[in-house]
Amino acid sequence: MDKIQILVVGCGNMGASHAKAYHDFEEFEIVGLVSRGNSKIALNKKLNANYPLFDDFEDALRITKPDAVCISTYPDTHERYAIQSLEVGAHVFIEKPLAHTVLGAQRVINAANRANRKLVVGYILRHHPSWIRFITEGRKLGTPLVFRMNLNQQSHGYMWDVHRNLMESLSPIVDCGVHYIDVMCQMTDAKPIQVSAIGARLTNDIPTDNYNYGQLQIRFDDGSVGWYEAGWGPMVSETAFFIKDVFGPKGSVSIVANNASKQGNSDSITAHTQTESICIHHAAINEKNEFLKTDEWIDLLDEPDHQELCNREQRFFLQAIKEDLDLSKSMEDALNSLKIAFACDESVKSGEMIKL
Repeated sequence: MDKIQILVVGCGNMGASHAKAYHDFEEFEIVGLVSRGNSKIALNKKLNANYPLFDDFEDALRITKPDAVCISTYPDTHERYAIQSLEVGAHVFIEKPLAHTVLGAQRVINAANRANRKLVVGYILRHHPSWIRFITEGRKLGTPLVFRMNLNQQSHGYMWDVHRNLMESLSPIVDCGVHYIDVMCQMTDAKPIQVSAIGARLTNDIPTDNYNYGQLQIRFDDGSVGWYEAGWGPMVSETAFFIKDVFGPKGSVSIVANNASKQGNSDSITAHTQTESICIHHAAINEKNEFLKTDEWIDLLDEPDHQELCNREQRFFLQAIKEDLDLSKSMEDALNSLKIAFACDESVKSGEMIKL
């Protein structure tokens, strides 16, 4: 079959990893690298390649006429770039969040449906075998469930530049929160009905209407509840920054990442997806209130690193194109998690509880 000619837009952390996947896979052919700065030059060098380089997305789209476009730019460009790509007949892989507004995300999905092209959103945890197992085991705990999750990042140097740029358009609980809200929604069949959230602006280096620490709470219609917190910046604590935990009537399931959760790893992209071990705790007790079972520890042999996870995302993108997969459910899920995240953002800014 002919190679899929793909245009890579955004050559930073995620864009570079996706580009390496396309570079290594014989089914893809990169027809251009697009970025506003010098990251595309560095990426060409890293790949030991000589791909065409572009400063302007529209020029690159017009000149290369790609079969597919990979968008890993800042969120405020996602809607425009995705719709332009879909309208010229290209399939789209786009990093989360799908757009920087709910209406924008819906417009992108509508454009994909009109064009009959594939739209894959980069929810990387959906391709991680340990996170898939975490969700599977969590669904066995009964209802209601209690979700406890966070990812606080003590960012500095290059990563603080990245986070400040992200906060020009989105807060941490929206940009990061969509991942973990998506995990919660996969683990329960209940509908989210209410959110509340708090946030704090801990630096003058970000827009006055944004905040670099936030915590959200979600209530589901079966009584399940969950919280997620995210903070970015050089002032953020690394104490207990990596919590991935759920419990229900039958016990609990926890991701225990001893190495990933060590001091100094909080802004490491690689550490963010590491699981290392899953602990399953059984709540059943005897007449003396002693546990009937000891805790189970699951160490999965398949623990992909960050690059391999990006490879798996791109294999799925390839499969979606070649096999004409129905992606309506995944697009709906991406929109739903974004709706919840933005409702939480509204709660921070209004000080009100938001009903969904």
